Amino acid sequence: MSTGVIIALIVIVAVVLVVAAVLALRARGPQHGGNLKRRFGPEYDLAVARHDGDTKAAERELTERVRRHGSLHTRPLEPADRERFEAAWTSAQERFVDSPREAVAEADRLLAELAGARGFPDGGQYEEQLTALSVHHAHHVEGYRRVHRATHTGVDGAGDGGGGTEEMRESMVEARALFEALMRPARHDDGGGGRRARTEAGEPAPEAARAPHAWSLGKRRPKES
Repeated sequence: MSTGVIIALIVIVAVVLVVAAVLALRARGPQHGGNLKRRFGPEYDLAVARHDGDTKAAERELTERVRRHGSLHTRPLEPADRERFEAAWTSAQERFVDSPREAVAEADRLLAELAGARGFPDGGQYEEQLTALSVHHAHHVEGYRRVHRATHTGVDGAGDGGGGTEEMRESMVEARALFEALMRPARHDDGGGGRRARTEAGEPAPEAARAPHAWSLGKRRPKES
């Protein structure tokens, strides 16, 4: 083989490697910098705070979340399950008036069960389930975190007084956003198309979709224990 042919082959291989590297960087683009911040929104800020302001460490953590859970495909809900979850959530909201702590615990349980039914990790693996949810519902997952914290460790350290009750009320309202997001049909179930794809990817939904439903907690103060 002549020297010229060898040089030509080396150049071709080098070009192929450069093109492959560029394509790999483009494929990883959504997992870095500004794109990563847009995808995760408030979860990005929480990760940075958890790493004491180290954005590189936070971005490594979030990139790992995407690597592990980004390809997850949600399962559709059977109509009977959809009705059951809706009825159970309505019951929990109504129970809040007289038993706020029990209602919050029920909301925590329902979100874990619903997420599992949609194909996320089982609710018995709370941290793993929350991590997966943060990849696909980054703008709604904080409500789940709050009701789980209230259920298992008390309401952010608050007692059972008015402040604690108000914290629980707010956590229930915020958790409703994730409940509604998980109740929506998957992209392949209907013609929701681009809007649903953006929402499930973690981008903010339109204001009308994000606004919590009006329910009795907005005006009626629950009885305190």
